[in-house]
Amino acid sequence: MSLRDEIVPLMHGDVSDAPEDLEHFSRDTSIFKRRPSLVVSPKDAADLSSLVRFVHEARSHGKDISVTGRSAGTDMTGGPLTDSIVVSFTKYMNRMIEIGSDYAVAEPGLYYRDFEKATREKIGMILPSYPASRELCAIGGIVSNNSGGELTLQFGKTERYVRELEVILSDGSKAVLRPLNRAELAAKESEKSLEGSIYREMHALIESNKAVIEAAKPKVSKNSSGYALWSVYDPVADTFDLSKVIVGSQGTLALVTKAKLGLMRRKEHRAMLVVFLKNLSVLPEVVHRILKHDPESFESYDNHTFTLAVRFIPQLIKHLGFLKATLLGLSFIPEVLMVLTGGVPRLVLMAEFSEDSPGAARDRAREARHSITGLPVQTRFAFGNIDREKYWRIRHEGFNILRKTLPGLYAAPFIDDCVVDPDTYPKFLPELEALMTSHPFTFAIQGHVGNGNFHIFPLVDMTREAVHKEIIALNKQVYALVLRYGGSITGEHNDGIIRTPYVKQMFGPEMYALFEKTKRIFDPLDIFNPGKKVGGTIADIERFMMRSS
Repeated sequence: MSLRDEIVPLMHGDVSDAPEDLEHFSRDTSIFKRRPSLVVSPKDAADLSSLVRFVHEARSHGKDISVTGRSAGTDMTGGPLTDSIVVSFTKYMNRMIEIGSDYAVAEPGLYYRDFEKATREKIGMILPSYPASRELCAIGGIVSNNSGGELTLQFGKTERYVRELEVILSDGSKAVLRPLNRAELAAKESEKSLEGSIYREMHALIESNKAVIEAAKPKVSKNSSGYALWSVYDPVADTFDLSKVIVGSQGTLALVTKAKLGLMRRKEHRAMLVVFLKNLSVLPEVVHRILKHDPESFESYDNHTFTLAVRFIPQLIKHLGFLKATLLGLSFIPEVLMVLTGGVPRLVLMAEFSEDSPGAARDRAREARHSITGLPVQTRFAFGNIDREKYWRIRHEGFNILRKTLPGLYAAPFIDDCVVDPDTYPKFLPELEALMTSHPFTFAIQGHVGNGNFHIFPLVDMTREAVHKEIIALNKQVYALVLRYGGSITGEHNDGIIRTPYVKQMFGPEMYALFEKTKRIFDPLDIFNPGKKVGGTIADIERFMMRSS
């Protein structure tokens, strides 16, 4: 009997081993390809529970199968790739369950664009930790990667907004994870169940390793690597919250079936200061001065992204209506002239300021502009919605433009998410640039310049074996540099196949051992997404790297 034949009677949802489905789910947006053996689309949490119970039983009898969750598949790390069972949430488990006064409850397969449309229309609020892939990604990935984006500079990452998670544990049982007071924690620890055991063991682990955990906590403004053990106990509220280790765990500890997410209301009016840099040497000072004016977001993209955006304006605006597309297209005239006259900037910075009135927002942008007077940069203001949208569209669509418009080359995310303190820019950036130019790649750089989070995409020919060796070498060198400056190997995109081999290097052997123990406490049979967060090797990177661009 095939694996599919064994699972079909247990499910109300879909179970497929069709070649076209297996091929589709063998890719995300990473440099990897890994073909699953089965694709399961559960109808609901009960369906998922049945599947996990089956896998738990099979695994306990020595069968080598596992379960890997997947929402929209926009992950850049290989996180949702497996050669076993992939669970796809977007087909059925895509409902908005509830919208409250300042929160929403949603299933993991709900696309963020639909989530935000619903919350905006009903209560005028949003989840501000959405990533640049907001039109493509889904809630499950946002939670499981602890995503962040353009508003993280001011409003923080997803971890700040998760109030409660409903999950399926590794024995198929359901649990609701939320902040517990001491009495509630004691009650949970008294339960004779896997959930009770998890609470007892995690409480003991965190209590007995406080100093190690605190010392290993990343010192930069954002991090998605490892398990956030430092966030479980809140000394101010005196609460214990295991949802904190599920956020950012890439489905390795439990599978999320429902997320209660806090929302916030943005100020209504925005104004943007755009800064064009010909030389990266001035970047640290520009960032330092503008940050003093507290921008809501502070983003960047480089000359390669800029030039391609100007060349491929029709693709950039194709989803808009005729009038809006025409206006947006015309707004690119200054940038087209800049390219034609050879004045392409090395880096474009976008600092956006929000206020309760248009005048106040514009005043703040002007003050920021005044603060960089005398520095060798060009600037312009983007006050109108169309003008601002032009720059946001380049920033949001930059990775997709790079992926789809360069024949034979692939914008490869393998050093795509490093974070350093912006105060280290004067020393860090020259060393980073020297490292990159020592390899035979062209690089595209985007990211969140305001909090030191760079998305670097080498443009590579993945069909060449020599390129694979260069990828491994550059990977090691960049992460070593980032860690030397006290940074994180991933601010938003998480570990996955590409960074799990470096988690031990980032946190040290003592903290890494606590991550391994956390995995065993939640998932003793290694059912959930094995080889991610802990246990992954550089050999995995080499093995699963795709051989086509």
